[in-house]
Amino acid sequence: MEQTIQTREVFNYLSFVPFSELKVWDVKRQNNESLLFSYPVTKLSSFLKKAKISWVEIDDDFEYPILGVRANGKGVYLNRIAKGSELTMRRYQKSKSYHLFYCKVRTVNGQWGIVYPEFENSYGSSNMQYLEIDREKIIPEFLELILHVKEITDQWDKNAIGADGRHFPLDTLLNLEMPLPELPEQEKILSDYNLKIKESEKLEVELNSFTENFENTLFEFLGVTKIPVKQATNSLQFINLVNTSRWGYQYLLNHEQSERLLDTAKFPQKLLSSLVLLNPTTSFNELKKDNKISFLPMECVSDLYGEVIEYRDGKVQSSGGYTKFQEGDLLWSKITPCMQNGKSCIVENLENGFGYGSTEYHVIREKEESEIHLKFLYHLLRTKYVLTNATFHFTGSAGQQRVPIEFLANLNVPLPSIDEQKEISIELDKLIAERKVKQVKVTELKEQAIKDFEAKIFKT
Repeated sequence: MEQTIQTREVFNYLSFVPFSELKVWDVKRQNNESLLFSYPVTKLSSFLKKAKISWVEIDDDFEYPILGVRANGKGVYLNRIAKGSELTMRRYQKSKSYHLFYCKVRTVNGQWGIVYPEFENSYGSSNMQYLEIDREKIIPEFLELILHVKEITDQWDKNAIGADGRHFPLDTLLNLEMPLPELPEQEKILSDYNLKIKESEKLEVELNSFTENFENTLFEFLGVTKIPVKQATNSLQFINLVNTSRWGYQYLLNHEQSERLLDTAKFPQKLLSSLVLLNPTTSFNELKKDNKISFLPMECVSDLYGEVIEYRDGKVQSSGGYTKFQEGDLLWSKITPCMQNGKSCIVENLENGFGYGSTEYHVIREKEESEIHLKFLYHLLRTKYVLTNATFHFTGSAGQQRVPIEFLANLNVPLPSIDEQKEISIELDKLIAERKVKQVKVTELKEQAIKDFEAKIFKT
């Protein structure tokens, strides 16, 4: 009896596999957890085979559209258009529509995609592989959806080889398995999926027009007519040297319009430097070193909505070298690309009324008796029109360019009455709230489409 108990305890840790079912001499891969599917499982070789591809000798004088493939099932994309002389490899494969395209040296993490017609006659390097899809057995779009399913691609990845464990030999890849409904069922699953995706795309079209609608609402109220951006041309263009403070063709072409950027006959105007405090001193002298205050790094500001995502814990003693601010200040990002993306916010509910954060903020503070409502100014400074003009004033090297405080200081701002400023701010806040609702709905529809797809693939 005692021996029997010991034997059972040992067997709890043993796993037996019939020799006929032994696929690989690898415990990790052989003992994968089985996924339970709603449809029969088949090997990829039942509908995929190595494609017959034309190889092209690279001509240094020609240009070639080079394909890439994103991870996590996000598909094929045009990586770049390269001149032959820029390409190290001298032979490339010419693509055809509806082939499965993947990276042989980095196949894991769903780095697969379908070559759709818009990518036909593009090129893939010798690191890439094309597989022909039997469209009488599987719909390419259905296969691409499978490539989005992490549980399946994670199972596949366990069969990857190499020192880095990132790729599959072709034979190993074709022996991978996945669920495969009959074609009519695939069509139905795709139809249900696409219904939600089309609804999300319709909302996205509305979201894409948000910036224009937002700015039109504000500028129509202010009576401001946008000044077109001057573009460089191949012809001669003349600029007065008298007012030239620095070089840069976009700056020289467009900087003079900054003075009349927000011109209007509807309301009086004043320089922003006379209306607010720009980069004022913020003192923490009334606080102790170990007092808690709010910490706001750049990544905690939403560029989409222009608001604080979250405050992190900070202390007065940790604030050295950072930009300091206080309750109610407007933070306006000055560095590329955060500035162009609209990373700015009004800080509220700060711990002990104070905070610190990135050195790449300009701080704007209301005066005690202010002629300008800070929320109104916030909306004005987040318009694409103002942000685009600010780029013409960049200083610094490429990649580290910043808008100097002088741009804000010299901005002539229209001044409706405070009540009018508050009214238009409320209207603009409503537009942003509507945008949020639509953005959340887009995300929900896409997530639900995938969730419903997976619910049909897997047994619950």
